[in-house]
Amino acid sequence: MEHEGEMRMDPYGESTVIGPGGLRLRRWREEDLPAVLRAYEDPAMRRWLAVQVSGPDGAADWLEEQRTGWAAGTRFAFAVTEGRREDELLGNVVMKQLDLVNGRAEMGYWTTAPARGRGVASRALAALTDWAFTTFAEQGLIRLELLHQVDNAASCRVAEKCGFPLARVIPALPPDYPLDGHVHAREAPPASAVSRPAGRRGEAAGTGGGRASGR
Repeated sequence: MEHEGEMRMDPYGESTVIGPGGLRLRRWREEDLPAVLRAYEDPAMRRWLAVQVSGPDGAADWLEEQRTGWAAGTRFAFAVTEGRREDELLGNVVMKQLDLVNGRAEMGYWTTAPARGRGVASRALAALTDWAFTTFAEQGLIRLELLHQVDNAASCRVAEKCGFPLARVIPALPPDYPLDGHVHAREAPPASAVSRPAGRRGEAAGTGGGRASGR
């Protein structure tokens, strides 16, 4: 029987995470290249994401970054799909900048234009959060952070609904980051805790991430 936040196989191999409401988070594949290109053509993606993808070569490089991140054990990105329609891309959710020395990592996400308004971002973030704290509990993961630009109110709501309250505000750093940023954080729950289902309102295209990060 499949459960929300459940991971299939080991974290460095082929993995599928089962999320709320029929979501399936799976490893990115080479055949996802056209879907990645379509996703990054969205004006909302160009507005909110710090790192952009352009053309087939750019999409191939992006997919290779996801593969090498898994191999290095520092970046775990999942394509977000639904039910058995694993070829229909709904978005991306990622745990990155994994630093087990200090017990921290950063979360990020984006959703495709057709998927917005369906609770995809909040459900995927909730599933990945459960997976992260479960998978890396014994290795000392105790804190997850999510960063976005201060005017991205929808991402603020997604973070808060998933148990990531606002932790601090970081100052602007023009020209790349002309506005202040919000840092939301969630601490590791007790072993017996279970995440509450995330709400469905207030979805944005995604998070812009930290100053040294990209999607």
